[in-house]
Order: sequence, then structure tokens, then C-alpha cells
Amino acid sequence: MALLTIVAMGMTTYLTRIIGYLALRNRTLNPRLERVMEVVPGCVLIAVIAPVIFSGHISDILAVAITFVAMLRFSLLPTVIIAIVATGLLRHWLL
Repeated sequence: MALLTIVAMGMTTYLTRIIGYLALRNRTLNPRLERVMEVVPGCVLIAVIAPVIFSGHISDILAVAITFVAMLRFSLLPTVIIAIVATGLLRHWLL
């Protein structure tokens, strides 16, 4: 069941990107719309992370803090790796 969920989420993500590309491929975006398109992923990410921050679990709060510090020092890929490792270890040790 978990594998099916992961595959479905991956396909949904892929289809969303393809549909966006097909819908906007022959259009010229004005600077305001380009800026909106750049910040939407961050807004979605915050919408997913915000409930975790306020969940009350100390491991999740610490993991978000570690991710925030990593974000200030590193690019996206190292930050994501640090976030995943920090969350996993803190949940293992503190839950």
C-alpha cells in the first residue's frame, strides 16, 4: 500500500509539471506573473511544513530549526538532505 501511495504521488507531481509546461509553453509571462510562479513552490512548502512546526513534538520543532539554519548556509540539495537526516534521527531519538 505504501509503495502504491508513493508511485501515485510521484505520478501526480510529474503530471502537474507536464501540464504546467504544456499550458504555458507558447506564452510570454509578464514579470509579475513570473515572480508569482517563482514563489508558489515556497508557499506550498510552507503550507505543508507549518502544521509540523505547531504539532508540539519537540523532535519536529528541532528538525525545522536545524533545517532553517542549514537553509541559511547551504543550497537546496544539501539543505534537503540535512532536513531529512535531522528529522529521522530526532524522531528516532526523541519519540
